[in-house]
Amino acid sequence: MTDTLEIACADCGHTAPFSPAQLACTQCGSERLEAQYDYEAIARDLPLTLSQRPTGFWRYRELLPLRDPAHIASLGEGNTPLVQVTNLGLMLGRPNLFIKDERQNPTGSFKDRQAALAVSVMKEAGITEAVVASTGNVAISYAAYCARAGIKIYAFLTSLVPPEKMRECALYGAQVIKVTTTYDKSKEMAQAFAQQRGMYYDHGLRSIASVESMKTLAYEVAEQVARQLPLHPQSNGSHPALWRAPDWYIQSVSGGLGPIGAMKGFRELHQMGLIDRLPKLACIQTDGCAPMVTAFKKGLAAPEVVAAPRTRIGTLATGNPGRAYTLLKQWIDEHGGAMESVSDEEAFRAMHVMAKMEGCSMEPAAAVAFAGLFKLVSQGLIQPDDVVVINCSGHTFPVQSEVLGEGWAREMSTPIEAPAAQPQPEGVLAALERLDERVRSVAIVDDTPDAVRLLRRILQSKGDYQIYEAHDGRTGLELIRERHPDLVILDLMMPEVDGFAVLDALRADEATRDIPVIVVTAKLLTAAERDRLNGQIETLLQKGTFMDDELMDDILKALE
Repeated sequence: MTDTLEIACADCGHTAPFSPAQLACTQCGSERLEAQYDYEAIARDLPLTLSQRPTGFWRYRELLPLRDPAHIASLGEGNTPLVQVTNLGLMLGRPNLFIKDERQNPTGSFKDRQAALAVSVMKEAGITEAVVASTGNVAISYAAYCARAGIKIYAFLTSLVPPEKMRECALYGAQVIKVTTTYDKSKEMAQAFAQQRGMYYDHGLRSIASVESMKTLAYEVAEQVARQLPLHPQSNGSHPALWRAPDWYIQSVSGGLGPIGAMKGFRELHQMGLIDRLPKLACIQTDGCAPMVTAFKKGLAAPEVVAAPRTRIGTLATGNPGRAYTLLKQWIDEHGGAMESVSDEEAFRAMHVMAKMEGCSMEPAAAVAFAGLFKLVSQGLIQPDDVVVINCSGHTFPVQSEVLGEGWAREMSTPIEAPAAQPQPEGVLAALERLDERVRSVAIVDDTPDAVRLLRRILQSKGDYQIYEAHDGRTGLELIRERHPDLVILDLMMPEVDGFAVLDALRADEATRDIPVIVVTAKLLTAAERDRLNGQIETLLQKGTFMDDELMDDILKALE
């Protein structure tokens, strides 16, 4: 794998050979240790080497702290898709939005990267028993990979962890220890337990293997973005970079391991000349546990510790992130970015948006990153042409009850059996007709297929609407006059008969003049054009600047 790995102290510069058990510098006692490689030699050989290798986590093995591939404990992690999200891009006016879909890892979260490398390193070091503290996903990943490697794992889980996740850990053979306390306290208990029994304790951010594992996120993203978008020319104008970094990398943050590792990966790629610039970083936390965000907005050098987290998203309830905040703040100060927090409700809303608009179901902790994206766009921090990658860090099973609320399913019943001689007043067809009752109809008149698809999907996801579509003004007028819908959603910029002409014709016809109209347009209106619409429409929405709830609020008001 690699014979060039050394551990360097970030404070005093002392270097030493890598050891998985080493947590502090032997010279000054600092815990700021970092793996270093022969980047010049690796950069010289890597492009040709990678062209001959399959995709996946271990594709980048020269840059990972494992010496012998015989010790690899793999379940097929890594090589997760980078998916462009077109509907969301249309809603936000940001066409270059991409999801790094970490749900596709073996146990459904990006923590499988951490477990794959950390457990392999344990195996190489001869460790047979280990202890880990977790808010859920780490424990599941470690339990699965330890089963693969033949290592006994003790998992300390707080009572906030859903029972289903605890049972999954136990299914893999982990010894689950449920503790009724905060995550930070559970880490202290787990470490004390390991010390008492002479077991290896995984320190997360202080573990070289854990940090190094997350670099693979950056490596994959840079390769994938380069395949989907044109490359930037190098800043010196000589040769194009081999890969491409996004303009923004966004992730929800608890302890900070993921973005710290990913940023180290981007830094290494830049050092080796494989990318020509570094991304801005956005770290998103929950309002009920935002020690980094609170400190960042106050300009503090250390996090504001949250002793008692108040969030229903227990996966992100790390009240004391320690030095992780310092490292992430340093990156943002030097390369740009933001720290922002969102409410639990905003995260749950983002879950709905992503599931219904993009077919992407995620856990609340992952949805926090997307809720943060919405905020950053509304604040104008992310520009329309920016390439943005959001880490969709984990899948949601089961779905939390507060996410769906009441009325998420409808019942349909039919008689089990009826005597042949008697007619059946109710049957399958009648039940289906009743299930498909539509009490409101909406006509969409827009010549842009992507916009029509997005508007249709928003309506479909929010209720039972009869939807009519027309792709030019002339056909739209004929459709409205024939169907007489309850509401018209109208674009202004269409060839031949534009939206203004459609609106004038509707208002001049006694049969259609009272149909409410919502204008959704990409056109930047002049004062005269706004005056022309005044009193003629219910509301005006700018394409690329509205969310689905805003449109639905206006629709419901118009239908009252």
